[in-house]
Amino acid sequence: MRYVVSYLLAALGDNTSPSAKDIKKILDSVGIEADDDQLNKVISELNSKNIEDVIAQGIRKLASMPAGRAVAISAAPGAAVLASGSVPAAAEEKESEESDDDMGFGSFD
Repeated sequence: MRYVVSYLLAALGDNTSPSAKDIKKILDSVGIEADDDQLNKVISELNSKNIEDVIAQGIRKLASMPAGRAVAISAAPGAAVLASGSVPAAAEEKESEESDDDMGFGSFD
């Protein structure tokens, strides 16, 4: 993922055909050492493609993926029933803390 993101950053910066050197420069700026085999594979796959088309295809694929998750709420007898879609403050706080963790899927991890 980091190689694709770096390639896209270089391409969106008006470099129509980023080289391995360009991508390594981006990765080095965030302290990541590039694997030449993976880097060359990404370059060979993306070099002949229109970046705007690649991004558009990616957006369409992401749009088809489920993005939400259900929050289970158990109400004690006599507790007020929550309106559809509302989440108690404790659940919102927990969800906020969880969203801060990128689960290891960061672009440059």
